[in-house]
Amino acid sequence: MVEIITFTRTEEQAMLAATVRELLESTADMDSVREASLSNTAIDRAVWNGLAQMGVLGLHIPEEYGGAGYSFVETAIVFEELGRRLVPVPLLSSVIAAAAVLAAGTESQRAEYLPAIASGERIASLAIFEDPHDLLEIRTEAARDGDGWRISGVKRYVTDAPHAEVFVISAATDDGVGLFVVDSDTQGVTVAASPSLDATRPLGEVVLDSVFVHADAYLGGEPNSGAVRKALDVGVVALAQEQAAGAQRCLEISVEYAKNRFQFGRAIGSFQAIKHMCADMLVAVEHAKSAALHAARALDDADESKIAVPLAKSVCSDAFVKASGDTIQILGGIGFTWEHDAHLYLKRAKSTSLLLGSVDSYRDRLADAIGI
Repeated sequence: MVEIITFTRTEEQAMLAATVRELLESTADMDSVREASLSNTAIDRAVWNGLAQMGVLGLHIPEEYGGAGYSFVETAIVFEELGRRLVPVPLLSSVIAAAAVLAAGTESQRAEYLPAIASGERIASLAIFEDPHDLLEIRTEAARDGDGWRISGVKRYVTDAPHAEVFVISAATDDGVGLFVVDSDTQGVTVAASPSLDATRPLGEVVLDSVFVHADAYLGGEPNSGAVRKALDVGVVALAQEQAAGAQRCLEISVEYAKNRFQFGRAIGSFQAIKHMCADMLVAVEHAKSAALHAARALDDADESKIAVPLAKSVCSDAFVKASGDTIQILGGIGFTWEHDAHLYLKRAKSTSLLLGSVDSYRDRLADAIGI
């Protein structure tokens, strides 16, 4: 008997989506997003504080650690709303960092670090990438020093680095790769903003020059490379929600313009080429939404997530890049201007397709998972 899976939201989930959308519509606008894209250190504090007051920053974090204890599906709904408006807030960074602490930390470490992340009191970010040709190669080293550790290395492509107050950093020890919690104001830590295509999601470089941390900063007190993968998977699924929502918004912009822009006495939406572009975009968007939501639901299923996560990365990245590019084509001349929102979605689409790893690397992972 075939199992039928429905993606219908519960009443509570629908209310969550409506509440977050209302906050974003009343607090942020695309003009402010456009201005934020001129800076490599953009953050919308009003939206961030509003999300914190609503209690949605820790939806996925267990209640015993200051969160709400919901599944990741509820967190995915928040990312979907953020993806529609491209608001520069560091939720992705905090969610990934919290996932790393949950996966690798002891009970006492979770109780120490997670409540501040769940409340928005402290902005956290996962800092693991170093080599653009091999993102998971770890050259940063951690050596024992008395009752603590000395960490030296350089981390690149760190999301929201200019605003982060605490970093979860991967480093190679004599026993393997472990994760360490390091405050941004620790002596020897230098943070610099990095130019990026999509400045509404700031990236930065974190330099660690013989940084000393106490023993309890070592999550779990032992190597845990699996925690790095788990945290990255959480980030990929969150990004997939953003990408699917961004593609949906591109479709809406395209259809609205095609209905109201007239040439030769008729709406351009009546032209076959435009019809086909919009129809193809709709199919891609629906595929992306299904893949993203399935990945959110399967995140805690180790077997299913091996397929669902790389599938979501592949499908949603391609859909968003294609939708944002086609939107500019449909809009014509106006789509290339600074005043229109289309370029913001194209930049977000291009950047997210590479963030946390390339689409090709996740396709390879998907092929391995299904035995191709």
